[in-house]
Amino acid sequence: MTSAPRPAPATIQLVLMLVLTFTTGIVDAVGFLGLDRVFTANMTGNVVILGMALAGGDDLPVLGPALALGGFFLGAIVGGRLVNSGPADWVRASTVAFGLTGVLATGLGVGALVSTPTEGTVWAFVVTGVLALAMGIQAAAARRLAVKDVTTVVVTSTLTGLAADSRLAGGSGASWPRRLLAVALILLGAAVGALLLAVGGDAGIGLGMLVAGVLSLVVTVTGHVLHHR
Repeated sequence: MTSAPRPAPATIQLVLMLVLTFTTGIVDAVGFLGLDRVFTANMTGNVVILGMALAGGDDLPVLGPALALGGFFLGAIVGGRLVNSGPADWVRASTVAFGLTGVLATGLGVGALVSTPTEGTVWAFVVTGVLALAMGIQAAAARRLAVKDVTTVVVTSTLTGLAADSRLAGGSGASWPRRLLAVALILLGAAVGALLLAVGGDAGIGLGMLVAGVLSLVVTVTGHVLHHR
């Protein structure tokens, strides 16, 4: 009796990175709606908000986006130090990097359930900076895996590829399922994050980070086990 064929490593990595893309949507919804209009994963949004804020636009926040940018940059350095010396595949350093993201997000979620990070408080700024640091680590580790069209933190380039390479644009239409899934999952994650905030009230911020963190830890354990049997 023959056993069923195992999924290819590339397929496994694609699925895991798509799950992390979903968690990114949750995290950014929590940050933007619950932490004074701050993105903790999508740094393009922070740069735009910060630029408009510096020009005095509509009472936009300055400190939160600045902390998020700094935290993400530092996290990407940490993530790069962890994974850049290894091959472009899931190695033990990848497990450490993704695990750090999961642990930090989960810990922040628990902390936010105990004490709600109110906008403008020191605790809210700590949550913003540390969550952005966690997402920077994730982004660097995902970049090293180099799963095509799935960076886990942004979908602008993915959306561009989906349109520019489509048959409507005269392209081959290759890779459209994964591109469409990446866009759809970050959209769905943002909807879930907003729903958790709407339903959970003051606990919504903590619940969102907790869900994202636990899913990240599930991805970490799954990836480690499947790649190191």
